[in-house]
Amino acid sequence: MIRVVLADDEDLIRGALAALLELEADITVVAQVSDGDAAVAAVAEHAPDIAVLDLEMPRRDGVAAAAAIGPGTPVVLVTRHARPGVLKRALAAGVRGFVPKTTPASRLASILRDVHAGGRYVDSEIAASALTEDNCPLTTRELEVLRLTRAGGSVLDIASNIHLAHGTVRNYLSSAMAKLHVTSRHDAARIAWEEGWI
Repeated sequence: MIRVVLADDEDLIRGALAALLELEADITVVAQVSDGDAAVAAVAEHAPDIAVLDLEMPRRDGVAAAAAIGPGTPVVLVTRHARPGVLKRALAAGVRGFVPKTTPASRLASILRDVHAGGRYVDSEIAASALTEDNCPLTTRELEVLRLTRAGGSVLDIASNIHLAHGTVRNYLSSAMAKLHVTSRHDAARIAWEEGWI
């Protein structure tokens, strides 16, 4: 029996997916949660064979939750917005499967079996997009300040959060804005998110 923790912030989708997976003779959903922090806690509590996580969740997104879960439990990400940059981050975090939410439940069950057996699965359209995508021009620190900008942080909040002087944060934001050819940090954060870099 393949034991699954399922995390998605949309109750209807999470419940429907759990019900469909439970129809499979060899799959059981041992926990359902609605955010990334709860997913990490549920994996620690239930020690499932696989964690199936939505990419976009409150508190921690699927990539951050996968990184926190670590290599001991394979993670399969499902997403409505399959941006290529996200695929690169997900693979770097050790994610073993990456599928769009349009995947039929029977196909997802088959993917879970393959991942449980040690395999990997990346949707072919997402993989093709990732191969043709331009490389991210931003540094790790620039991406970090844009991620916090997108979360609504002020320059002072960001500086406090990552233990830097507010002038240093402004410099990172200015550099990112120049590289992305925009005039506001919010536009830079939006572009970085749309490209899947954050």
